Amino acid sequence: MSNLHVLDHPLLQHKLAKLRDKHTGVKEFREIVSEMAGLMCYEATRGLPLEPIEIETPLCSATVYRIAGKTLAIVPILRAGLGMVDGIQSLIPSVKVGHLGLYRDPETLEPVEYYCKLPPDITEREVILLDPMLATGGSAAAAVKVIQGYGCKRIKLMSILAAPEGIARVHADHPDTEIYVAAVDEGLNDHRYIVPGLGDAGDRIFGTK
Repeated sequence: MSNLHVLDHPLLQHKLAKLRDKHTGVKEFREIVSEMAGLMCYEATRGLPLEPIEIETPLCSATVYRIAGKTLAIVPILRAGLGMVDGIQSLIPSVKVGHLGLYRDPETLEPVEYYCKLPPDITEREVILLDPMLATGGSAAAAVKVIQGYGCKRIKLMSILAAPEGIARVHADHPDTEIYVAAVDEGLNDHRYIVPGLGDAGDRIFGTK
């Protein structure tokens, strides 16, 4: 798929190995998720537009380049996506942050929006949705649809791990959405967990299990 970017940088793979280890504690797990988000953001923002400006160096005047205009917003999908925010903010301190909450209806099993707060100028920005795990793809596909409903045209999805089923679902529903992951695993088990995976990312980030 041309919209799938698997970021196999050695640093990402080294950190991912620590995330997979069941003996990695909450503090270290949370820190690594944040670090990986920052490293992945470096690649996901490669296409941001630049504009030339004139400055004075200690030696002379020079034309240099900076990111142009209102360009980027990140939207973590609650709750696990929150673990990826700090790593990106440390790289891009001025980035705007929205929040999107979804839950799965127990009868229809479809994602339902329960909270959404976005920057007021969201339509002027490229949006990166954040969710550490792309499993079935239902929540991610629903999140893209919600953001599109606010008039956003440029949306990317960043996940640390993905299953083929989740990638296929997002691609089927939103073929123009670019997906950035550090690894694609074998698939889903009977409980819809990614295998070999790393367990429940939200529980491991926040120490709730």
